[in-house]
Amino acid sequence: MIFPCEKAVWYYLPQIRADLAKELVRTGMTQSSAAKALGVTPAAVSQYLHKKRGGQNIKSRVYKQEIRSAVDKIRDGATGEELYSFVCKCCQILKKDDAEVGGGSCGDVAAG
Repeated sequence: MIFPCEKAVWYYLPQIRADLAKELVRTGMTQSSAAKALGVTPAAVSQYLHKKRGGQNIKSRVYKQEIRSAVDKIRDGATGEELYSFVCKCCQILKKDDAEVGGGSCGDVAAG
């Protein structure tokens, strides 16, 4: 049995962190700065970039747009609370996308 947010913790959050880290570095931020912005270690960012962490699931256009929007806001100095909001929104998108392809759902909390 998978509990409501277990899928989010094991699959969605690592994916979101990986995608945010990759996009931050792609847009010119150092790995160290990206790590600090995301609250992870530089080693974690390196693993995201080398595809050793974070799933490599197919992502929807809506999800990719949300990641790019979040990265823009992070680069502009978003607060921790704002980062939390971005991550929650991305998680909801991944959950919806997963349910649409028959992967089930991590819970029934509506996106806010």
